[in-house]
Amino acid sequence: MRIFLAGASGAIGRRLTPLLIADGHKVIGATRSAETAAHLRSGGVEAVVADVYDAQALREAVIRAAPDVVMHQLTDLPHELDETQLAAAYIRNARIRTEGTRKLVAAAQAAAARRFIVQSIAFGYAPGNEPHDESAPFNLADGPRLATVRAAAEMERQVLTSGMEAIVLRYGLFYGPGTWSEGPARKPSLHIDAAAQAALLAVTRGAPGIYNVADDDGTVTSAKARRELGFDAGFRIKA
Repeated sequence: MRIFLAGASGAIGRRLTPLLIADGHKVIGATRSAETAAHLRSGGVEAVVADVYDAQALREAVIRAAPDVVMHQLTDLPHELDETQLAAAYIRNARIRTEGTRKLVAAAQAAAARRFIVQSIAFGYAPGNEPHDESAPFNLADGPRLATVRAAAEMERQVLTSGMEAIVLRYGLFYGPGTWSEGPARKPSLHIDAAAQAALLAVTRGAPGIYNVADDDGTVTSAKARRELGFDAGFRIKA
């Protein structure tokens, strides 16, 4: 299939792209940097330079790509955990999930993409009744992650009402290569390679809807993703 991957150079994108190519898919990867685009091309990606906030340029890029699937793996967070940067980073990341998603969904619709896969969060549920399944409500009332959770909820709403086959992957907190942690420091946790595998599986598997994708640590249940996508929390990319 032809896949337009927004966020091809991000933490998941770097692990996901080789999996997609190895599975026989054509990957059109979007990045804001010409330098990064050159690096993506060296890995077999058809790279395009496009800013998610430039609606017209993004629309033209997605239409040219003629994708079967559009994948939203965009974030705007620092590569290293730096407490001094986090407050501003969370605001930027919330903007990507609201305004950026709106523009990417519109571009995907204009290109007549069939399926839209988006990275969401499994750490936004209201307290209590663990492990949470996908029907549990988000905590939209209070807490230190309120801006993040509200932005994720709005992002999900936009995608699920887009008219495309919408797959929402609610990821745990990442650990592993290219993330803020080598191991599962916070719950719900998820290895970055298992996150990439879930996105790969969602290209061809799963009915439209929401899927928790996380380690089995008692915080959320990923039974639906295991059953319908074939998700394996123990998946690791071989060096």
